[in-house]
Amino acid sequence: MSKFEKKFGKYAIKNISLMLIMCYAVGYIIQLMGGGFLDFLTLNPYRILHGEIWRIVTWIIVPPSSFNLFTVIMLFFYYSVGTTLERTWGAYRYNVYLFSGMFFTVLGSFAALGLCYIFQGEAMAIPGNAAVVCEFYSTLFSTYYINMSILLAFAATFPDVQVMLMFVIPVKMKWLGIIYGAMLVLDLFQNVGSPLAGIFYRTAIVASLLNFVIFWLTSRSHINMSPREIKRRQEFRHEVKKNMKMSGHKCAICGRTDVDDPTLEFRFCSKCEGSYEYCQHHIFTHEHVKRQ
Repeated sequence: MSKFEKKFGKYAIKNISLMLIMCYAVGYIIQLMGGGFLDFLTLNPYRILHGEIWRIVTWIIVPPSSFNLFTVIMLFFYYSVGTTLERTWGAYRYNVYLFSGMFFTVLGSFAALGLCYIFQGEAMAIPGNAAVVCEFYSTLFSTYYINMSILLAFAATFPDVQVMLMFVIPVKMKWLGIIYGAMLVLDLFQNVGSPLAGIFYRTAIVASLLNFVIFWLTSRSHINMSPREIKRRQEFRHEVKKNMKMSGHKCAICGRTDVDDPTLEFRFCSKCEGSYEYCQHHIFTHEHVKRQ
């Protein structure tokens, strides 16, 4: 992803969690105004295929739940979690994580419509039934499960961080992540009524969480690092980019050079007595050299 970050990182949206909350605020205002206007903004694949292409974007402002005090508390919690992830991962990677979740959600809505035609063709063939089904179940494709994916990513990145749930209950993120994961598994297998409802419901869950699955598979090697270690590695990469020279580099431990692997990053250790250079795999793990 680093090559893409170098090319597209400048387009990353800063403080995107706040912007998402602002979108919800607009959605809640529209909801309080009444009139059913939000129904024209949902991610309805049938309507999109019939010309209402604005729904590909406007579904983001549809709030995931009704407005109450609990909603305010949860939105504040998701904002703090998302902001921490952005500061830890960097704006670019956090943007990719959120937008990939939204992209998979859009694809999932069309996949659900296609699956309904494949497995429930007779029901969908009834005149007007496809429009009614999509109108009724399109609200399942919302940012609710994307918010869940943010929390799961935070729990995977900082499993031992303790948060105050509802401002009063101390709980470690790994347990909160396990609870949320169990809830999602139960949601996948619970009986939701008609087969059509099951297709839309389960597809919405799976599609919205694909970004977390990809994150887990590609980041398992460092997701359990402490915040301090992550910060050290970020500072290391920043220092390497700032001080990188055209001359060759060689790790004093493994002997690999920037010619052997151009993706390696090197840095001299200030605690070693002498001129010793290490790659990113050994800069934090080597034993410091002391002169006798």
